[in-house]
Amino acid sequence: MNIKEQICDVCHKMWQLGWVAANDGNVSVKNDDGTWWITPSGISKSMITPDKLIRVDAEMNVVEGPEGYKPSSEMKMHMRCYEEREDVGAVVHAHPPTSTGFAVANKPLDQYCMIETVLTVGSIPVTPYGTPSTYEVPNAIAPYLKEHDVLLLQNHGALTVGCDLITAFYRMETLEHFAKISLVAHLLGGAREIPRPQIDQLLELRDNYYHISGKHPGYKKYSEEEI
Repeated sequence: MNIKEQICDVCHKMWQLGWVAANDGNVSVKNDDGTWWITPSGISKSMITPDKLIRVDAEMNVVEGPEGYKPSSEMKMHMRCYEEREDVGAVVHAHPPTSTGFAVANKPLDQYCMIETVLTVGSIPVTPYGTPSTYEVPNAIAPYLKEHDVLLLQNHGALTVGCDLITAFYRMETLEHFAKISLVAHLLGGAREIPRPQIDQLLELRDNYYHISGKHPGYKKYSEEEI
């Protein structure tokens, strides 16, 4: 499966999973030649085919694509992710219902209460409100990108980045799964965070086993009173 087919496969999965409706959501992937493939604007992710994808350059000019199609209106948000993080090779934006519920309620998913999320995505902040398709959204997410691979966009949806498309897709899947579990935990009286010594063990495992180097994305900062 080539990268264009992989983008379409991810788009179809997003629609099948109910993460997008109508023409919601967008996906982009960085190419080795300094260009990017990005999904077109105004098309359901269930209907994306390789011939509909658009290739853009670093200045967001279209260099390849079908006549009559425009790149996603959220292209500015995608490009800011690549500008801020050299390690990012793909970006996924969607509106998974439970996660987006947290975003519209302005509630971050920042509790370290589930082993798998500590190992894979860390804490998940809510970024400030921004009007879609404008530079307000890129400017709102930029301060969070250095330490977070997964973001909730206030009153909007979710954004994930990864070294490749499958990683970014998996992170969106993990986000929605964690949001569902967090909602159930809330109904049961609230989640219980993992003790700090065990969090440190998990973060060490994350470095050594999951091959994530540098700062831990989403590493929650603890005050002296919390330690």
